[in-house]
Amino acid sequence: MDSHLTPEALRGLLSQDPRTVAPLLLGAVLTHESHSGPVAVRITEVEAYLGPEDSLHPDPGSHTFRGQTRRNAPMFGPAGHLYVYFTYGMHHCTNIVCGPEGVASALLLRAGEVVAGEELALVRRPTSKARKDLASGPARFATSLGLTTADSGRDALAAPFRLELPADPATDISSGPRVGVSGAGGSDNYPWRFWLSGDPTVSKYKAAKVRTA
Repeated sequence: MDSHLTPEALRGLLSQDPRTVAPLLLGAVLTHESHSGPVAVRITEVEAYLGPEDSLHPDPGSHTFRGQTRRNAPMFGPAGHLYVYFTYGMHHCTNIVCGPEGVASALLLRAGEVVAGEELALVRRPTSKARKDLASGPARFATSLGLTTADSGRDALAAPFRLELPADPATDISSGPRVGVSGAGGSDNYPWRFWLSGDPTVSKYKAAKVRTA
């Protein structure tokens, strides 16, 4: 695969079903040239989320399961844009929108390896105990790149961002249930988490906590 696709060609690739795009994005590098400097992260783990339009595979784990809101509106937008949300009152998480415009779907960027700008990533993630932990987990991934909800809806294929696919698609890929998704959406019926097998930056699997009365 050509790692230097034009933005138009790359957007066309991302306009497919996120479950098809997921393996292609593993090993890709997302760069953010912020005012503080550049940080680049090699993507090692993603999760696919569909929208309410897919009647064959309704996705109860998706933010768009009950339709479009002001918060999730970027998921209905053009492929290649970012959907960044704030969760638990403390963490930002970043998605790359997939599918054709108007059809909500995205890939949550769950984990990666910082391959450029490590010093800046360490400033943003001072509690990281090892280099492999800098972007291991969706909140750490977003923090290392300096992404917040202010970036939601921005084009990841245009400055100050850059997305580069690997020269050779990954071949050793694992898949399984999504992390921390409650109810049916987190079950084995939705094995929509994809990761590079054996990569040390991949986050640890955790099922959603079951609330008891």
